[in-house]
Amino acid sequence: MNAPTVTVILPTYNRVDRLRRVLTALQAQVYPHPLIDVVVISDGSTDGTNAYMAGMQSVLALHFVEQPNQGAAAARNTGLQHATGEIVLFLDDDVVPSANLISEHIRSHDADDVVVLGPMLSPPGFAMQPWVHWEQAMLTKQYDDMQQGRWEPTARQFYTGNSSLRRHWLTESGGFDPGFRRAEDVELGYRLAGRGLRFVFNANAIGWHFAERSFSSWLDTPYQYGRNDVIFTRDKGQHWLLPTQLAEFGSRHPLIRALVRGCLGRPLVAMPALALLRLAAHIPPLSRMACSSLFNLQHYQGIADELGGRHAFFAISNEITHKPGQPSVTERT
Repeated sequence: MNAPTVTVILPTYNRVDRLRRVLTALQAQVYPHPLIDVVVISDGSTDGTNAYMAGMQSVLALHFVEQPNQGAAAARNTGLQHATGEIVLFLDDDVVPSANLISEHIRSHDADDVVVLGPMLSPPGFAMQPWVHWEQAMLTKQYDDMQQGRWEPTARQFYTGNSSLRRHWLTESGGFDPGFRRAEDVELGYRLAGRGLRFVFNANAIGWHFAERSFSSWLDTPYQYGRNDVIFTRDKGQHWLLPTQLAEFGSRHPLIRALVRGCLGRPLVAMPALALLRLAAHIPPLSRMACSSLFNLQHYQGIADELGGRHAFFAISNEITHKPGQPSVTERT
């Protein structure tokens, strides 16, 4: 069987220095270069990205597209319009591929109905903010769990920082929904799963994640994911999702459940709690619990706001998790 052609779709926004590193690493891939083309989409960049790309010399087939800022989903859809490869591989502009990343992705495409997930690992010696360090640690735990077979990969791990699938599935599913600025990749993953695609994890398809994120941007992420969990359930046919999220709330650490119970929908309590937790995030012995508390509180606040408030959150949560003879979620905290 002939080796498949691959289109790498790489959206970018005001990260020209990171982009240089990614493109350099793509040119060092061991996979045959004639089978690779790269589509770079500048999503309204104003930092010199467009000028850099205009003078870029590449050993790979390189296509550069400019568009007004519309978000990652729209940028990836633009990339799909220019893709020609049998396999589409998504990378983020801060994920530097190891030399065998593409070949490892292809090695895992042993069937038509496969979505391949590769890890986004922390580069050795790269300094990260405490909240980014925590996020990377949580990803690493997921990778270890999948590699050790503790649970199988699902659409919930479909992160387009390092993933691939056959192009026809993307076109048949309609691509990404540009109405979402967060979790647009996971939402597409749910639709792909609904078509019967299988998600597999290849620990050797390594991308080095040079992650940087402001505290406010990081804190907004779980909030938007929470709102989207409700939207996906209500409007996108993923009726299992919200019950799953609220059932998982009942298994969270007792301190996190107590924090959510005390702060959810109560800004006068939540604001000082968030400020104290942010300070604690910089204290190594407290950092992990502080970041986990921040993330979970924002996630459940997003769910509550989209549901209509604190009362709706706990009413539905208790309905889902309460069983005869057992205390409710709020009683257990």
